[in-house]
Amino acid sequence: MEQKRIRLTVMGMSTGEISRGAYALILAQVDGPVKIPIVIAEAEARSIAARMEHLTLPRPMTHDLFASFAQAFGIAMVEVFIHKFEDGVFHSEITFTDGERRVTFDSRTSDAVAIAMRTGSPIYTTEEILHECGFIMEEQAPAEAAAAKTPAEQTVEELERLRDEAVESEDYEEARRLTEIINQKKSI
Repeated sequence: MEQKRIRLTVMGMSTGEISRGAYALILAQVDGPVKIPIVIAEAEARSIAARMEHLTLPRPMTHDLFASFAQAFGIAMVEVFIHKFEDGVFHSEITFTDGERRVTFDSRTSDAVAIAMRTGSPIYTTEEILHECGFIMEEQAPAEAAAAKTPAEQTVEELERLRDEAVESEDYEEARRLTEIINQKKSI
């Protein structure tokens, strides 16, 4: 029986490691309140962050290369489907088409999302996974919502403004942390 698919979008990502070499990617239910945190490795986190920031890198990353290769040979990514959560790991499939055939491959969720972001392909999951792994964030006032944005979601200009505010309020540790994030963003 075909499971009902729920569309997701990339909401954000943690800026600091949640554990050694791991980051949290947050996917959000489209037209719904549920968010899903997915633990991903540093390389995929960098790739996704670069795309979230609309950065053009001097050299292509692996996900850029993959998307360019597929496009050059007339292969389109149809969708990503996060179909299972087992033993703390999300399992995903990527479906491709060449116009005549549809082929589905097993994929790490982080790679599938990184490629989907480059091809504009939809990301889906099941109601069961939303229920089992998702959470709902409480509503926030607009000012609180802006402050709640992760640095990955903020522009360099927004981060510089926050750094200047930290300096004015003599919160030098926060200013130092924000300066490091700004420098990282500028170097990607």
